[in-house]
Amino acid sequence: MNLANRLTVSRFFLSLAFVIALSVDLPFRFTAALLLFLLAGITDYADGEIARRFQMESDFGRLMDPLVDKIMMAAAFICLVPLRAIPAWAATIIVSREFLITGLRLLAASKGRVLSAEKLGKHKTAWQIVTAIFFLLMLSVRELAGLNAAPSAARLYQEVWDWGGAGLLFVTIALTLISGAGYLWKNRVLIEQA
Repeated sequence: MNLANRLTVSRFFLSLAFVIALSVDLPFRFTAALLLFLLAGITDYADGEIARRFQMESDFGRLMDPLVDKIMMAAAFICLVPLRAIPAWAATIIVSREFLITGLRLLAASKGRVLSAEKLGKHKTAWQIVTAIFFLLMLSVRELAGLNAAPSAARLYQEVWDWGGAGLLFVTIALTLISGAGYLWKNRVLIEQA
């Protein structure tokens, strides 16, 4: 297994550790989750760069890299719902899109084809990562700063949470829907032949 593929596999295990960090009620769990998610995001960037730059692209990477991205993002958005960071409907849209595209990729694989990620899909993933990092960072700030003592700081925090979160979520949902519809349309022949 080459280095790029090892980074992809490591991102899967970082995603599991991220879910555990958010699920266990321990001090600094949001900060730990943020650091794990950032590290996973770095591996997402690094594995693609390494694969392209050193000609390490493989069928494993073309299939598993987007699949592990979907696991990472689904885990993040599902975990953010009970924390009241994002609404359940938004997480449902994001996760549903990922399942649909994964199903399409499995259908293609059954016909001997590998569908690589597209540019708009990569932008979508980048915005999803930024949105998840925003909410994790805000949770970490609240955890580390304890905003109870200063009402003005708490008010500012809430405004950034509300307005920044809503803006990021709007862009993320829009890209999720547009990129998913475009990917399904481009590969509609596979669906028609099923």
